[in-house]
Amino acid sequence: MESAPSVLLGELFARSADLLFIASADGALLHGSGGLREALGPGVEGCALLADLAHPDDRAALSAAWSSLLQRDEPVSFSVRLRDGGGAYRPLSCSASRSSDRSAVLGSLRPAPAAAPMTEDELSTLRLKARILDGLVEHVDPMTIWALDRDGIYVYHDGKSTAKAGLKRGQHVGHSVYDLYAATPEAAADMRQWYDGQVRRGRGEAHGADWDTWLIPLRSEPGGRIDGVLGVSLDVSDSRLVEKELRIQLDQIAAQQKVIRDLSTPIIEVWDGVLTLPMVGTVDSVRTAEVMDSLLAQIVEKRARFAILDLTGVEVVDTRVASHLIQLITAIRLLGADGIVAGIKPTVAQTMVALGLDLTQLNTQRNLRAALNYAIRAMTGAQGASSAASPAPGKKPAP
Repeated sequence: MESAPSVLLGELFARSADLLFIASADGALLHGSGGLREALGPGVEGCALLADLAHPDDRAALSAAWSSLLQRDEPVSFSVRLRDGGGAYRPLSCSASRSSDRSAVLGSLRPAPAAAPMTEDELSTLRLKARILDGLVEHVDPMTIWALDRDGIYVYHDGKSTAKAGLKRGQHVGHSVYDLYAATPEAAADMRQWYDGQVRRGRGEAHGADWDTWLIPLRSEPGGRIDGVLGVSLDVSDSRLVEKELRIQLDQIAAQQKVIRDLSTPIIEVWDGVLTLPMVGTVDSVRTAEVMDSLLAQIVEKRARFAILDLTGVEVVDTRVASHLIQLITAIRLLGADGIVAGIKPTVAQTMVALGLDLTQLNTQRNLRAALNYAIRAMTGAQGASSAASPAPGKKPAP
């Protein structure tokens, strides 16, 4: 009497032209039909794992289908690409089920249905896209276009800027991007993130040039899995150099403007405890705010009693300056000093009055000399009053 495996083999291999196999529960190929050995090579038998023959991108789906097969009694169908004896991957459809004693898996393979031929319109569109790509790589000077497959291997590398980088057009085709550029594990991990479906843009340096690069995921079909990455790199070395030079010039201009502002609004200690700030030209809101910060800091540092704002050289003020001046005088008083505004021109006075602000709290003097005399008299009077209030040595104050 024949054993169960012999009966199974007799049934399975009666049609030897079919792609039939018997596998163990863990996916090892125990027996293959003549058709299977002819299609995939004689090495498919001998306990080779089916997963080892599958394309790397199909192994996860194969593992899921195989797990489902082991948990159910009805057949399971799935698609997989298997490596043949020449090393090429062949797309196949598989139907498999458990044997009656559940000790093995019985399966059959057949070529996957061929894709429908392209229509003339589709071919025309494809040719147009090819011409567009050729035009870009031939005539856009600072551009390099490249593409990677799912494993990070260059399948396209062209563009006029490759020569500027010291490379030949197509030089990277067939090479791994990880071998060429992933010098550290961190860099390799960043490159693997290119396949997460996100469009990226970044700047970096390579081959002695600065590059602005777009990274675009490529899919086998709309909504399908990502099987590559498209890269568009622009050589921006010239514009980066111009940008750097412009930034240096802007920094120089900013430094010069600061010197000019400092020279145009010098804070001078004209008397012990008296600061003066002569202002010249047009006084706007920005300049007034800068003056406020500098003057208040000097009052605290010098422990000044008076701060004189000399507007003799100011011909025009904007509509917000008057309120800023009042705020400045108020801030000076909060620091324990007195603020004096001197030398207001008629045009400036008219502008300040037209605003309808309360100017009664402003201490104004005709000119700088008058303001300085006022400050000195005030300090002298205060010192005299302080001396009179203090009793002479040995005397008691009058009751």
